[in-house]
Amino acid sequence: MSKIHSDEVVILEAVRTAFGRRGGALRETRPDTMLAAALKALISRSDLPSNRVGDVLAGCVSQAGEQGGNIARQALLVAGFPETVPGVSMNRMCGSSQYAIHAAAQAVGMQDMDFAIACGVESMSRVPMFLDLTLGQHDFTGFDNLHPDLLKRFDIPHQVESAELIAEHWSLTRTELDDYAVESHKRAKAVRDAGLHSEIVPLQGVDKEGNPLTLDYDEGIRDTIDRARMDAMAPVFRPADTGKITAANASQMSDGAAAVLVGRYGPASELGLKAKAKFLARVVVGSDPMMQLTGVIPATHQALAKAGLSIKDLDWIEVNEAFASVALCFEREFKPDTTILNPWGGAIAHGHPLGGTGAGLMAKMLSGLRHVDGELGLQVMCIGHGMATATIVQRLD
Repeated sequence: MSKIHSDEVVILEAVRTAFGRRGGALRETRPDTMLAAALKALISRSDLPSNRVGDVLAGCVSQAGEQGGNIARQALLVAGFPETVPGVSMNRMCGSSQYAIHAAAQAVGMQDMDFAIACGVESMSRVPMFLDLTLGQHDFTGFDNLHPDLLKRFDIPHQVESAELIAEHWSLTRTELDDYAVESHKRAKAVRDAGLHSEIVPLQGVDKEGNPLTLDYDEGIRDTIDRARMDAMAPVFRPADTGKITAANASQMSDGAAAVLVGRYGPASELGLKAKAKFLARVVVGSDPMMQLTGVIPATHQALAKAGLSIKDLDWIEVNEAFASVALCFEREFKPDTTILNPWGGAIAHGHPLGGTGAGLMAKMLSGLRHVDGELGLQVMCIGHGMATATIVQRLD
């Protein structure tokens, strides 16, 4: 490993809450409470005094209701941070908190501040998806209320339809999609049962009867899969003879939060803080708004080129499982060692709390890299309206 310069930007700590099912154990937990818990745990584990934090950047997709009014600022105050610490909320849809990591790294790298926190949250139980679009007047069913001129140029479909288009383009069968989903649950269950998720922060929740419980595991992971029931599930939108995307081979709507501490190596070392990883590449791209979710391919190409790496150099690849078709099109294009592609399962199993997922995947990947004694990790996420974020890190701890 090359020597780290004092001004180099490093990741100092990363945590995530357990992810709860929508309507599950965290249904009575406010999103600002979840994010505050992640922030408090991050500061506690890192030993950084909270008054040294220059900014808190929070990803959140549906910024309305309890997630409105700049949840970053509210949550940091709930967490007990000094009033001098500012906060900002940002929305790059599913890539929101991964991009928050990039933005925090940029602020620190430009020496605007020595330390910044990138984080994210979503309560899909308490704040319906895209409430900021629907204003509570109806359930979200697609992007038909976007600007008419935009829709004339690109007839942007629901993400489920984009996932169907991806399956068609890469000739993915329903069986392949379902097989992938089963494997995601198997991997996630094995890691959960082995107690390897050192990044997870327990949260207080409630059981089905409303009794208190501590959620210290991802609630969506299935212990067993009823394959006959899975096979019988109807496609979400399309008729059975043309549709392949079902609730079983798509990510689960979830509740959760995550936080990542970013800082300059020199000031961190002066405080006795140890770096977990450094950045080799940070990328955001635009892609086809119709296919919508294929940006993971150009984003990965750009990230690998920036880092001077090939796909075979990586020890861990974390592709957000918005849909099985996204992970499988990535697999078809790059042909990675499949044992390092989402080795601990993904969002199909542990859930996808939108704004919280990006930082959560980074926390998970860093735990995983340390467990397997790996060095290089890629995280890449598809984003609605045709975008993607990608990050390559080098583990240091």
